[in-house]
Amino acid sequence: FFQKTLAAVKSWFTLFGWSKGQNPISVPHSLRRDVCIVQLTVAQEKSFKRKVDKDKGFYEMLLHLNGQPIPGIAASQSLPSDPVERMFQLHWQHSELLSFLRGQGACLSHVMPEFLLAPEDYKIWTEVNSGLRRGSMRSSGKLSGRPIFILEHRTFETVSKRAWTDVLLQIYKVFVLPRVSSRVVPDPSSLESLHNMPGIKSEPLCSNIYSRYERTVLIWLNKQYEKHRKIVWKDSQRGGIPPMRWIVNFDQDLLDGLVLAAQVAAYCPYLIPTHFIKMYTNPRTQEQLLHNSLILVKALHSISLDIDIKV
Repeated sequence: FFQKTLAAVKSWFTLFGWSKGQNPISVPHSLRRDVCIVQLTVAQEKSFKRKVDKDKGFYEMLLHLNGQPIPGIAASQSLPSDPVERMFQLHWQHSELLSFLRGQGACLSHVMPEFLLAPEDYKIWTEVNSGLRRGSMRSSGKLSGRPIFILEHRTFETVSKRAWTDVLLQIYKVFVLPRVSSRVVPDPSSLESLHNMPGIKSEPLCSNIYSRYERTVLIWLNKQYEKHRKIVWKDSQRGGIPPMRWIVNFDQDLLDGLVLAAQVAAYCPYLIPTHFIKMYTNPRTQEQLLHNSLILVKALHSISLDIDIKV
């Protein structure tokens, strides 16, 4: 489950996270590198500029998605040459990042700033906190009074990958999902066939699973599917018109591909005779589900909507 989630997160941020085209990422390696790369070729300099493309850094991604920078953190910062001082600055930046995201409504209380560090910086962090390493006056004490967790290298890599994945998911939740507006979703009651179907409320406290923005998307899915199922499959030879359904989640209710196909057909009706009419409208076997998924993915490719969705 986590691997599938990670693959979806990497795909979305690779395609849509930056303002100037695609930027392949790896979690956590490229993210940690983009926030902490320093150029150590000229030893006499007191500070070292990041070498990464200024349009492809982590904080540029945040600026693109959020519309404004994180207070106090510049997109192209300099880092001290001293390893301990560098670790302290990165730890502070990660603390500010997490505080900023939590202030926007992100659920990240389980993510510690040190989990976002690179392994070599985390090692310095553990040495400073355990008293094995002393540097400048700034780094002579512990980072905080709270209990610390010293993780082995392999465990740290696992925790760091999970932490960065959760950070990206929460960034999506607080910066991308709120762009969904209920104003673009017509009142479901406008369809006579929806009158007898239980409604989905978009009020904030109506669900402890989905946000109001996600529920707005569910309302849109119900509206579009009910409106177009009789149009898309009116001439179907593989099951006829599919039955009415109540779409309440983003996994089980979308498995057979019919709901997603109805959404695409609403905007690209020319795909109906070439693709969607060939779908099974009442699939009962794994082969039929696979068949529907193949057709859906081929339809997306035919309109050059290549968002790397696997069948």
